[in-house]
Formats: sequence, C-alpha cells, structure tokens
Amino acid sequence: MSFNAAHAFALSLATTLMTVIVIFRAGDGTLSVTPASEYDGDASQIVREIDPFIP
Repeated sequence: MSFNAAHAFALSLATTLMTVIVIFRAGDGTLSVTPASEYDGDASQIVREIDPFIP
C-alpha cells in the first residue's frame, strides 16, 4: 500500500472509530494500518499516528 493510500485509509478509520490509528511498516516493507491499542510491534516501525481528537 502506498503512503498516500495508507494515510487516507488511516484517516477514514480514525474518524469512523474515533480512536488513534497507526501507520506502520511491515516486515516485508509494505505499509499497513491498525488501531494503536492493537499494535504490539516495534515502535521504530511506526511511520505515523493519526489521532482524531487533535485538530
């Protein structure tokens, strides 16, 4: 997934679920998104966090 696609998906997911979403780089180099509460990977792999409560 490209960064633009991951960012758009994460923003949509964050505003729908009203929770913090992280964009992270998986082991094979691709980008993925998940709620921050469910991410248990390496913190250095996080590319960006989307927080719907910060304007």
